[in-house]
Amino acid sequence: MRYEEASRGAARVAVRVKPGASRTRVGGSYGPGRALVVAVTARAVDGAATRACLRAVAEAVGVRPRQVRLVSGPTSRDKVLEILDPPPDLDRRWGILLGVDQ
Repeated sequence: MRYEEASRGAARVAVRVKPGASRTRVGGSYGPGRALVVAVTARAVDGAATRACLRAVAEAVGVRPRQVRLVSGPTSRDKVLEILDPPPDLDRRWGILLGVDQ
């Protein structure tokens, strides 16, 4: 698995946020821990980039935005998110987004 099972019915994932991008994009990997890169158009002001990141990840993995919550890194580019009730094929989807399952 490319993510950590936090508890029954939840998965924790690492992401690297790039605020102020020209368009929102989810894909690619960053660093040795292989965090998912999430580029968002929102600026890193008053949590706007974090909120945009949560929405983008939810859409990319096929869950509702309320199923994705921030666990750590509210003011950092490196964040840990928790996906509640993830889809059964999250491992495959996550691999595709990271660019390792082509």
